[in-house]
Amino acid sequence: MGQCVTKCKNPTSSLGSKSGDKESSSKSHKRVDSASGGGHKEDSSAPSSKSTSELLNGTKASEVTVETPIISTVMKEPYKDEGLDGDGLSMQRIEELFICYKDEQEDAILEEGMERFCNDLCVDPAEFRVLVLAWKFQAATMCKFTREEFVEGCKAIRADSIEGICSRFPYLLLEAQVEENFKDLYRFTFQFGLDAEEGQRSLQREIAIALWRLVFTQDTPEILEHWLDFLSENPSSIRGISRDTWNMFLNFTQAIGPDLSNYSEDEAWPSLFDTFVEWELERRRKEEERALMEEEEGRCTETECSPTTDRLETEGSRGSQTWGGH
Repeated sequence: MGQCVTKCKNPTSSLGSKSGDKESSSKSHKRVDSASGGGHKEDSSAPSSKSTSELLNGTKASEVTVETPIISTVMKEPYKDEGLDGDGLSMQRIEELFICYKDEQEDAILEEGMERFCNDLCVDPAEFRVLVLAWKFQAATMCKFTREEFVEGCKAIRADSIEGICSRFPYLLLEAQVEENFKDLYRFTFQFGLDAEEGQRSLQREIAIALWRLVFTQDTPEILEHWLDFLSENPSSIRGISRDTWNMFLNFTQAIGPDLSNYSEDEAWPSLFDTFVEWELERRRKEEERALMEEEEGRCTETECSPTTDRLETEGSRGSQTWGGH
């Protein structure tokens, strides 16, 4: 595993650039007097980018320019690695990172690869950060990232290495706290928990309970634990959680107060919510009765103890007087 991670950690690529300084060439000419008149003769030792015949045809030495190939070299755009996007994200590094964890038989990261991936990220596969990462990757199935999901997910979070993904976690957690983003994450979580291969349309009760606890990690509603207790204590009547029930529970936590006083059966809530509110109110009533009984028993105990103590003290006083009289 350590070798795999090391192999995937490519050093940061730097953009190469071709640059050249414009070469300046001095042209030296000697004026030579001749019997035929004033002609120009170019010193054969001086470099020239033009032919001697062109200079003799009236071209002034001061107008001779540097060769076109040298100019194009100077003005050429800096070299760019085609594997990098505009923000310096390397598609090659993302592909190599995926290959590190992909299954040998299937072009996807499966359970074993996901475990190694999470270990290298120093996260627990069952923690909230992994759920958020799966949300950003738009993973269709638990414990699986297809090549497309992984590559597009890394591009979405702007990371192409293990270190890069780790550095993005704080930002992803903040992003998940935004109301609209959390609604999207919440709806995603239901689909994420389904077994797509079996064509499931509702969550198994145990999986739904685990996912509710997970998705509400950062902001836990007061009613959540009572709702989950209700689901756990009524296994025979609750076999699965439908998409409608899942989605409406988020609305329930936002609209109904912790004391459930503003809940109305006349509103369009799933019937399971009616059963839950009835069950919860009955549970609270029994708790209040039990608390009152315990308080009453405590009062009775204190009341019974006082007369008994006074009576013993009185009897003891009388005994002392009797013995003293003899």
